[in-house]
Amino acid sequence: MPLPDPLVPVERLIQNGLARLPVWLSHWLGYRGTPVSPSPTWMICVWGFIGAFGGVSTIMAIFGHTDYFTARLVPPIVASFGASAILCYGAIDVPLAQPRSLIFGHFFSGLTGVIVATIFRFDLDNDPFPRFQWLAASLSTAIALVVMHLTKTTHPPAGATALLPCVEPAIWALRWYFLPVLLLSSVIVLASALLVNNIQRQYPKFWVAQLPPPPPPSKPKDDQHRHVELPEAAEQKRVGSSRSTLRDLESGP
Repeated sequence: MPLPDPLVPVERLIQNGLARLPVWLSHWLGYRGTPVSPSPTWMICVWGFIGAFGGVSTIMAIFGHTDYFTARLVPPIVASFGASAILCYGAIDVPLAQPRSLIFGHFFSGLTGVIVATIFRFDLDNDPFPRFQWLAASLSTAIALVVMHLTKTTHPPAGATALLPCVEPAIWALRWYFLPVLLLSSVIVLASALLVNNIQRQYPKFWVAQLPPPPPPSKPKDDQHRHVELPEAAEQKRVGSSRSTLRDLESGP
């Protein structure tokens, strides 16, 4: 039996706060007063295309054409965010695409990858294929899987995020600076997803925790369906039975 999510009360507070906001604002934060029907295929394809194109373009424009990042040799995009685009603009209803998984899945996985690569002390610039690279890459991905599962932040593209510091020289060269790059990239994806996905759809379905479904209505007990005989009816039945017995005695055999 899965353990209850400790952040469910926080999610309730968030939803209550969104309900108090003006409709024009809460709409763009994913709040709906009534359930939203599933989107047709054409709508998913159209808005998914627009969202993925716009989100990836924004990331590459910021990291690839800003002096602050180019001076630090930050790659134009972390490759795993291409997979995140599929989830966050296409399969927006699944728990794996929600903000908690998007942001913390990448962050925890990136942290795991950097720690593992640091322990192995790789020098990917001079030795792009170190002897124990296979072990570091396998460990980082496996540990990231466990961390995401325990923290309920599973985001499949983040498996590649954990792998990159161990196999990609440009990522390993960033060292710990890789983590703020991941956070900023995740925020860009989230912001663009809020804008595009809430035009005709709903995103996110939840922010930090999936609310449990309401309990089913309790079935009435069988005792409640049994006929309860009123005192007056019982008295009439008793009197009627006595009169019938007296009539039988008077009539004789």
